Amino acid sequence: MAGIGATASRAASETVAVLLPRPLKGAYDYRLPEGLSAPPGSFVEVPLGPRTLIGVVWGPGTGRVATKRLRDVTARLDVAPMPAGLRRFIDWVAAYTMATAGAVLRMAMSVPDAFAPERPLIAYTAAESRPERMTPQRERVFAALADGPPRPATELAREAAVGLGVIRALAEAGHLRRLALTPRALGPGPDPDRPGPVLSAEQSAAAAALAAPARDGGFGVALLDGVTGSGKTEVYFHAVAAALTAGGQVLVMLPEIALGAQWLKRFEDRFGGRPWEWHSGLGGRQRRQTWRAVAAGEARVVVGARSALFLPYPALGLIVVDEEHDGSYKQEDGVIYNARDMAVVRGRLDQAPIILVSATPSIETHHNVAAGRYSAFHLPRRHGGAALPTVAAVDMRATPPERGRWLSPPLVAALEETAEAGAQALLFLNRRGYAPLTLCRTCGHRLRCTDCSTCLVEHRLASELRCHHCGFVMTVPRSCPECGSEDSLVACGPGVERVAEEAESRFPESRLAVMTSDTLASPRAAARLVEDMVDHKIDLLIGTQMVTKGHHFPSLTLVGVIDADLGLAGGDLRAGERTYQLLSQVSGRAGREHRPGRVLIQTYTPEHPVMRALVAGDRAGFLAVELDSREAAGMPPFGRLAAVIVSGADERKARATADLLGRRAPRNRGVEVLGPAPAPLARLRGRYRFRLLVKGRRDINLQAFVRPWLRSVSWPHGVRIQIDIDPYSFM
Repeated sequence: MAGIGATASRAASETVAVLLPRPLKGAYDYRLPEGLSAPPGSFVEVPLGPRTLIGVVWGPGTGRVATKRLRDVTARLDVAPMPAGLRRFIDWVAAYTMATAGAVLRMAMSVPDAFAPERPLIAYTAAESRPERMTPQRERVFAALADGPPRPATELAREAAVGLGVIRALAEAGHLRRLALTPRALGPGPDPDRPGPVLSAEQSAAAAALAAPARDGGFGVALLDGVTGSGKTEVYFHAVAAALTAGGQVLVMLPEIALGAQWLKRFEDRFGGRPWEWHSGLGGRQRRQTWRAVAAGEARVVVGARSALFLPYPALGLIVVDEEHDGSYKQEDGVIYNARDMAVVRGRLDQAPIILVSATPSIETHHNVAAGRYSAFHLPRRHGGAALPTVAAVDMRATPPERGRWLSPPLVAALEETAEAGAQALLFLNRRGYAPLTLCRTCGHRLRCTDCSTCLVEHRLASELRCHHCGFVMTVPRSCPECGSEDSLVACGPGVERVAEEAESRFPESRLAVMTSDTLASPRAAARLVEDMVDHKIDLLIGTQMVTKGHHFPSLTLVGVIDADLGLAGGDLRAGERTYQLLSQVSGRAGREHRPGRVLIQTYTPEHPVMRALVAGDRAGFLAVELDSREAAGMPPFGRLAAVIVSGADERKARATADLLGRRAPRNRGVEVLGPAPAPLARLRGRYRFRLLVKGRRDINLQAFVRPWLRSVSWPHGVRIQIDIDPYSFM
């Protein structure tokens, strides 16, 4: 027996387990050729079937396969190894979300070019000649180049909102010059010793308390809870400076990094240099440079979206999650996870402190503070003496708008007063497009998406109907597809475009702008719009939830909420919480400097607890009611939830699989399985969807309940089962 064990040990020592960025069950053993060393974390090339893939050495070989039957590692790449903390994090996320480790690894290896040798950077700038025929697309290309340095083709095309063919045609015709550039440096790095602005006594106390763990190291979670405009960013910048002084890397997460122009300027003013950015708006070369700079420890501060959590920081010293309550931190596709919660896990594994920041913290965070798991620091007043805006509800039952209009008489009067005073106003409606529904007046037919169980949204500016779930687009038909009646289709309900149309007709002298993801083609376009608001080149801004993301508009004094009841429909567990947070955040845009601000909330239910709390400024009262109702129902944060989503292109097979899961559900004390039932969004991207909800006590490991349950069921080809631990959306 001893001889067999020694042989197995020698075999294992000659092999390594390599995890591949594929949805595979685990790491595969490979043999190391003589003379090749590959310690854990090394990036290596290995064969898999007929292909060669890049993976990560996860540890020594398992020894389950004889060494002589293994294939060789092809090469070890000249890339900094993946830090042990990130490898532990990948394993933890995979176990918690019930995803494969390879699928999680793929998020950490999302830049294939990061492993290839550097290629010359080909960029384009404007030549002296111009085309004889200047189309709108060409005009946008030259406007983009006039506003900055030479750009690579993909970056220039994205900035100008044109296809790559437009760039190539202009270059071939000699209207653009092709340049070979050396990789661009970011410029001076952040200087932690650069003095910041003078803080108030409350700010200084919070800043000192947050900076201490960032300087000394060690894991801990702190909530920075301050009203809108209280200067939370400047406070946590002190912790950023402390972490940099201690030699650590800093990650600051923002829910909408592509809209963070004001944050970036504030950072540069404070530290004299820009952070590295990480978000979907970056070009391939920028992503490669950032990934490698992080891995090498050169990127001292990274500001990014949720995916920045999976970058290979070798010396992570601080994580800041700004707007920690925001739903954008929840990833709903692929590996389903909440980046706020996973940031806490990564901080614990890397022994780095975490700062959660919000004016409207999540219920879960409030509960963790109350339970003593998180510390908390509160900023109850706005910085610089500005007062919080007054908030009033407009009862739409008592003062409805004119027929076919959406602005109530009190809101119209307030807009007129604001314009006369030379101040700015904001109208908020969390609904994109012109109208959410188009139907036939003759037969009642509704125009729906061909692949989803949703109505198409009219976008009148683009003369098309869109599905906001799958991206399906069609032109508005002249006749009803159902009954053939011509000119019978009518738009129902308001979107931001329709509100803008009404505002333009009422206030023709006002300078209007619309801020949605449809109207802003790029992060640069978003930054320009924000600059125009700050410079008061816009009198009236109309937008969706994008306008709530921490913007500071000094001359904005009035906020009007068009349909405050919109988010309360549907019976979602978090409907009240989300609506309160969203309306509080948009209200916080008003009166942030010397002029007082006011907010008018149009609602048909002014008696609703959310509306009453907003008007009274009673956050504590709202939280108490919300927490009591959740505790009584055993819902998070007092209980745990897991969603099981069954989907398939064949409705019958998907339904049968969901029914089988329901019948096979184990009966465990403290766990209840609800469903199956058709999902509220019953068809998505051509797949029929059914949901089961697992509800358990807080002390129960739901993953351990779900795993054997799923193993007891087999399902047909084409049916997919997804697990969402701690679901945020119930669609």
